Amino acid sequence: MTTTTQPSGKAFPSADGPDGPSPAAAGSDGLPALAWKPVAAVGAVLGLLLLVTSGRWGHQGDELYFLGAAEHLSWSYADNPPLMPLLASAMDGLFDGSLVGLRLPATLLTAAGTLFAALIARELGGGTRAQLRTAAVWAAVPLSMIIGHSLSASTVDIVAWTVVSWLLVAWVRRRDDRVLLAAALVTAVAMQAKYSIAFLWIAVAVSVLFVGPRPLLRRPLLWAGAAVVVVTALPGLLWQADHGWPQLDMAEVFRRESSGAVAYVGVGFFLAGVLLTVLLGYGLWQLLRSPELRPYRFLGWSFVGLFLLFLVSGGRPTYAAGLFPVLWAAGAVRMERGAPSKWWRWAVSWPVIGLFFVFSALTSLPVLPRSDDEAVAGTENNPQAAETVGWDDLVDAVEKSARSLPAKERERAVIVTEYYTEAGALDHLGSGAGLPDVYSAHRGYWYFGAPPDDTRTTIFVGSDREELLERFTEVREAATVAGKGNKVAGTKVWICTGGKQPWSKAWPELAHLY
Repeated sequence: MTTTTQPSGKAFPSADGPDGPSPAAAGSDGLPALAWKPVAAVGAVLGLLLLVTSGRWGHQGDELYFLGAAEHLSWSYADNPPLMPLLASAMDGLFDGSLVGLRLPATLLTAAGTLFAALIARELGGGTRAQLRTAAVWAAVPLSMIIGHSLSASTVDIVAWTVVSWLLVAWVRRRDDRVLLAAALVTAVAMQAKYSIAFLWIAVAVSVLFVGPRPLLRRPLLWAGAAVVVVTALPGLLWQADHGWPQLDMAEVFRRESSGAVAYVGVGFFLAGVLLTVLLGYGLWQLLRSPELRPYRFLGWSFVGLFLLFLVSGGRPTYAAGLFPVLWAAGAVRMERGAPSKWWRWAVSWPVIGLFFVFSALTSLPVLPRSDDEAVAGTENNPQAAETVGWDDLVDAVEKSARSLPAKERERAVIVTEYYTEAGALDHLGSGAGLPDVYSAHRGYWYFGAPPDDTRTTIFVGSDREELLERFTEVREAATVAGKGNKVAGTKVWICTGGKQPWSKAWPELAHLY
């Protein structure tokens, strides 16, 4: 029987648990050896699945927005910091418009998440079985497959939370302040994709004040790292301040889009893998109650605080999901070392994990044949998937409408869309169709500017005739977007002339976030 020294100074045995003895030998740093071969195999399987499905069907709506936003480079945007448009533009150019290439960062980051999840288990003293179980659960849940399938800010955000969690656990055990600086650098990058990682640090600070370890908040390199984060985020924050803090308005949008507490919990339950949520709950309980995990208790309370905060404020279930790996790791380590009740152990057995890997793939990835009546299997669980089809039909309908105009009229025409995703689709996918310039007053696209005042004809995508007649003297239907079971099917395309106001005057009134 081997022992492992914990931050509390006590040693507890690496006893034979329900999975049998842990074969990992302690390394020079006192930790079990990293089970890199089985963990790498899990990551490779997940990465391969994401890779082979990443090119199916089409772009997701936010991906198209990022590509459109990249044509209007800025220090920040109404709804995102600048990293995602820059990354989308770079990958699109590097891989010549390949959807697989565009999504390669999401594929690689999500596959790498298996390693970081396993590293958390290792830092908590887990051997091969605990590391492998943590990595396998990360790979098997719908959350990972959803964030790994498309290029999104959530992908960067959740993986960054996982890395920062690992580094915080490592600091508690090692007290090496360079780890805190590394965590700050990861945070600085994450803040260029999404600001929500700031909530993680706030929750950690509050929890540390109450349950320790309080020396964490007195480390000079922690505050030096915080200064780096602030300096790197400052240009974007100044842009937000100069434009009236639209990011705060977006928080209200998400609150209004929330379906309530029951849906919040239900979606979180689904994202965490339904039965596999048992491991998450067990890990949380162990973090909050186990004497051996007492030094890491602040992470358990951080999750509780953030989960409740986003529940009552109308946030999305994914906001606190970056702490799932810590809970999985704590649960897996205690399973390896202790003897959990037999009545629930089966829920996180290897056959069940494998079964849920298949379940997650079927519900969260485009692996099933597409039918005419459903855009993607499992769109009720993953609404973003419904945005990956129908864009070609949209481009065709708008191109047909533009061709119906006389040549001279087409030269003075513009396209205005009701929603930002439609503008991104027409900007990117319609670039080779010779379409007029594209504008939208929705969300971030509104900030890219209004159509010119000398516009003669507006091809308007969306809305209805009665509403458009409030702004134009003549409105006629030109086309309807074909298709079924996707976000744009049935959308009307209108030819509008005789604007009652110049666009420069009308544009401020048209801005909308919903």
